[in-house]
Amino acid sequence: MTKQFETSDNKAGQGLLWLFGAILAIQGFGSAITEAGWDTSFGVAGLLRAAQAPGWVTLLVGFAGVVLLGMAARGHYRRKRTNR
Repeated sequence: MTKQFETSDNKAGQGLLWLFGAILAIQGFGSAITEAGWDTSFGVAGLLRAAQAPGWVTLLVGFAGVVLLGMAARGHYRRKRTNR
């Protein structure tokens, strides 16, 4: 019974990693591309500009999203390997 509960918690955590990773990657890189291409900011870039943050911080947010996606993928494939 405890084993099943631990597995469901792990799946919820993995789902959150996928979700937050995708959100940060899209917001970070999308904001940087939009700002560079059309000279307008939205989402994360707009908030960071209002906080007087430098322009490269939006790329840092995108890279943080990529790191979270990598962590989620590693956990997914590790769990898949142990279930064989």
